Amino acid sequence: MLTLTCPIKTPVHRIGAGPKLLGLAVVSVALFQLQSPLLVGAALCATAAVYLAFGWQFARHGAALLRPLWLFLVILALWHLWTGDIAAGAVLAGKMLIAVALANLVTMTTQLAEMIAVVERTTAPLARFGLSPRALAVAIALVIRFTPVLMDKAALLGQAWRARSQHRVNWRIILPLGLMALDDADHVAEAIRARGGL
Repeated sequence: MLTLTCPIKTPVHRIGAGPKLLGLAVVSVALFQLQSPLLVGAALCATAAVYLAFGWQFARHGAALLRPLWLFLVILALWHLWTGDIAAGAVLAGKMLIAVALANLVTMTTQLAEMIAVVERTTAPLARFGLSPRALAVAIALVIRFTPVLMDKAALLGQAWRARSQHRVNWRIILPLGLMALDDADHVAEAIRARGGL
């Protein structure tokens, strides 16, 4: 399994997971109140400046994590070009980029163990209703850790497709990718059971 934590140390690494997650929540709520393309553009520039302030390598690492958004951005662009509401499309795309970039900033600068501890603390009251805070925290951690793994496997499937076919990669890789994800989930479940379960 991989982790999204960036090995390049920054001052943000020294801030606890709780304050970072709270700050992310507050900024996200404020971000989605913005309706002006100029304000969203300014927020996007500020987000890019934060990444660049920690060095070119850190910014490149963060930009690489935004690659999966390209398909959503293309769909947004095509839809808003068709409806003729380009300004609204630009605002929505900018908000999406900023929100994901800020969430990536948190995961890049926070150890997974710290995030698990925060999730466990905040969901502790749910134990009264029969929900295990530990199980929820581990589930969130697995999603974070396996996202880059599945992205790498999708890229490998795409390469295998291109090596065997002259046609472009299409929806047919979804089934093998889904089966690979289920196989990984089965292995992880066995490993968790072997270690005593949750």
